[in-house]
Amino acid sequence: MRTGLTPPDAAGEVDAVRKRYERRRTQGIDWRYNLLNPAVWQMVHERQRALLQLLHRLGGEDLAQKTLLEVGCGSGGNLLEMLRFGFDARNLQGVELLEERYAEARRALPLELQLSLGDACEAQVQPGSQDIVFQSTVFSSLLDDAFQQRLADAMWRWVKPGGGVLWYDFTVNNPRNADVRGVPLQRVCALFPGGRVHARRVTLAPPVARQVVRLHPSLYTLFNMTPLLRTHVLAWIEKPPF
Repeated sequence: MRTGLTPPDAAGEVDAVRKRYERRRTQGIDWRYNLLNPAVWQMVHERQRALLQLLHRLGGEDLAQKTLLEVGCGSGGNLLEMLRFGFDARNLQGVELLEERYAEARRALPLELQLSLGDACEAQVQPGSQDIVFQSTVFSSLLDDAFQQRLADAMWRWVKPGGGVLWYDFTVNNPRNADVRGVPLQRVCALFPGGRVHARRVTLAPPVARQVVRLHPSLYTLFNMTPLLRTHVLAWIEKPPF
């Protein structure tokens, strides 16, 4: 039987996450993550193509009818993408822990799109109400295994039978950043033992991408043809229909 954390433990990890993101914020704008950086927009475009291909395979001709909730929606960038992909704002939700990012998302997103502030594990979401529950590089910022499981359990409860968890995160550790850790595919499967996992490796390793695009942006695609150089996983974790 899977068990969650006791409330004091959960509160401790939530506070630790806030501190990790605060350290990143105080470091200022980093060119390595700026959309004007050729390495970054190549990564973003690749991920968008992979997402659209996945959504199409899932029968996404009419995404406006699908419900989607993003855990850790940040400043709303991914939800803006979903709107461009064809989702209806009334069927989208986001949950964000950090007040500053929540405020930015609220300013950027339509009022019809429901946003919640706080610990996603405590979010008031109807069980079985979502076609898709989405997380993008959230779990790699959670360093406590039990808290990861607690959040995964909550996400799984929210998914409709026949729906699934949409997952994008990196799989390898960053030796220069102790505030994150990779989430291997084996760990993803362990977090959602009741799901059927369909996964593909994406995203050229950022240090490699930053080096090769200095010569020419097209080299991102060339180097990304080698699977061993891809550091992230895009996965669909399907919930049985009954």
